[in-house]
Amino acid sequence: MSGAPARPVRVVVCDDQMLVRTGLVTIIGAQPDMEVAGECADGRAAVDLARKERPDVVVMDVRMPVLDGIEATRLLAGSGVPDPVKVLVVTTFNLDEYVYEALRAGASGFLLKDAPPDRLLHGIRTVASGAALLDPEVTRQLVGRYASRIRPSEDGGDREVPLTPRELEVLRLIADGLSNSEIAAALVISQETVKTFVSRILSKLQLRDRVQAVVYAYRRGLVN
Repeated sequence: MSGAPARPVRVVVCDDQMLVRTGLVTIIGAQPDMEVAGECADGRAAVDLARKERPDVVVMDVRMPVLDGIEATRLLAGSGVPDPVKVLVVTTFNLDEYVYEALRAGASGFLLKDAPPDRLLHGIRTVASGAALLDPEVTRQLVGRYASRIRPSEDGGDREVPLTPRELEVLRLIADGLSNSEIAAALVISQETVKTFVSRILSKLQLRDRVQAVVYAYRRGLVN
């Protein structure tokens, strides 16, 4: 006896460029396991639409009129939001210096606008499943580029970090942008063991996901 088919992942697309938005809607709508719950062109509309439709994921641009993607993300997924909506930020790396702020605002991950469609779809599925999406190469470039902004000098970087040496090693590799498989290869351990370490790290530091772990590592001065 086969079970009922899985409910499609419902997605709201928010981008002020019509061509980009139409492309995203077309790609997402063509997937058998996804459904476009709505589209809009500014952050204020995204907040209203997401609160009404309760999608599984909001694909959010950053630079938009009325209300930018960072503030919209904060309203939908920020600290203190009682029933947050998952947000995947899609941005142009060379132009956008605000991705870190979007992650702090509560985004579950980010992708570049020039990422291939399969990476976008993988990103949506990843975020919808409750995991965080940090493209390793983008993380290495982006977080490294803005490390000084991420780690203010008054942030208390000398404060003791409540992790074992091995957990600290895994955290540093996460912050370097390595995936679980890459961490497993680097430390010569299994991916399941890496997952266990990641879970412990998030629990001990009271962090929501890998995105927050990267931010934590940079703010504490654990990576350069």
